[in-house]
Amino acid sequence: MRLLTTLTGAVALAMALLTFPVSAETPEELFEIHCAACHNSGGIGNPGLAPPLNRPAFWQALGDKAPEYIAGVVTSGMAGKLEIQGQMYIGLIMPPVASTTDEELVEIGTWVLQTLGETDGVLTQELLDTARETRPTHADLRAMRPAVD
Repeated sequence: MRLLTTLTGAVALAMALLTFPVSAETPEELFEIHCAACHNSGGIGNPGLAPPLNRPAFWQALGDKAPEYIAGVVTSGMAGKLEIQGQMYIGLIMPPVASTTDEELVEIGTWVLQTLGETDGVLTQELLDTARETRPTHADLRAMRPAVD
């Protein structure tokens, strides 16, 4: 009987977790929910899978183009050969981010730019809209990348 009660409780908990959306209080929590599966907690990356995002020199080298770049990546995705800090990223495709609202994308992108990138960059709804309208290609986005890895 005790086992049945425990199993029933576990099933009820699992159903509740599947039924209700995950809520996040901070941009960092949003990143953990939507991005960390690939880019790892804190944006430290997963070798061979997804590059680290906690590279201030990269974001700073993008300068005022950093918000435009991140808007392009989250709306168009990214694919192609990248060498970052001596690690090759080949063949894996980051799809456009579809699991968030635009408000969440703005919060996550701004958090990446300011916290991981140590810039004053801000991702805006206008930049997201422009990126969706212009649809930068992966080649366009790779061409924006500075030589800093």
